[in-house]
Amino acid sequence: MKKILFFLLATIMVTAQKTETINLSKSIKDSKKTYKSFTVIDQRASAEIGAVQFHKDQVNMVFENNADTDFKNWFYKYNPVRGNEELVLLLENIALSEETKEKYSIGKLEIRASTFIKKDDGYHFLYKKDTVTTVSSRTTPYLAQNLSKKLTLTFTDLLKKSYEARQWEFPVSEGELSDYTTILKDKLEILKADGLKEGVYKDYYSFFTHNPEAGFTIETDKKGVVTKAVNGEKKESIRNFYAFVHNGIPFKVIPVGYVEIFRDEQGLFIEAKKEELYPESNSPMIMFGGGIGGLIGSMVANVAISAIDANAAKKRSAMAGSEVILDPLTGNYILPQDFMKK
Repeated sequence: MKKILFFLLATIMVTAQKTETINLSKSIKDSKKTYKSFTVIDQRASAEIGAVQFHKDQVNMVFENNADTDFKNWFYKYNPVRGNEELVLLLENIALSEETKEKYSIGKLEIRASTFIKKDDGYHFLYKKDTVTTVSSRTTPYLAQNLSKKLTLTFTDLLKKSYEARQWEFPVSEGELSDYTTILKDKLEILKADGLKEGVYKDYYSFFTHNPEAGFTIETDKKGVVTKAVNGEKKESIRNFYAFVHNGIPFKVIPVGYVEIFRDEQGLFIEAKKEELYPESNSPMIMFGGGIGGLIGSMVANVAISAIDANAAKKRSAMAGSEVILDPLTGNYILPQDFMKK
């Protein structure tokens, strides 16, 4: 009788557990054919990803084989013709969890992964993803399926951006990969220099490695607003650059103009509002013409905002800005919690 009861309980437990297999099916073709080989270094604390509920069943998210095999199969499927470099994918964390509320639940998928080019002197950083994606059961009951698709999209974006990324000149050894972020940040002069080099910086890499575009000077309009970068006969709108340093003050170019960059012990950050970093298509705050037109705002506050009418300036002064960190390894914004809800 005990054996029959044990068998029934085991059967119930098996049927109550299901799996959601990650489908790595999106194209990750490298049109430049740069890489001859692809290596996966799995530094996750656990090979288990996690589970969420579907009705009364527990659904485990799993790889078809394992992370190493599946990512390699995916890469080689879309890249049969290869070049000379070795691409390395570093898996730092893939974790699925669920937060249960009174009438619904929220599935959360955490992903942290990076890419490198492996050379004779070590690993040269390319790009990284450090994201948290959530899905509510109020939107869909299929939490595992939905988050599995988002996992595929996240790694698709990581690999495609890695193909285009500029490799860092500072190598790290294999033993340093677990702490590569700290090691690379320690090499960035701009995070510790007393004075910054005047000029314009085309992208985040040139800015954080403190290498302005050679030969360019900054041009302002009659009101003192920076509008262009000039190199002989060549003139470029300031909006075509990632950042610039003018009169010793660094500024970050944003969709509606530019704002001052500040520095503390954590790194570099700006003070901005959601409407400035992610303006709606019908927002009165825009950057237009050959650069920044019609200054509205206060240069005392080191802010230049271009707008169609004065209502934009009133709106800006009425809303408190948030500290938004600039990620030195990607140039992206690290947004504070609930920033997009403001």
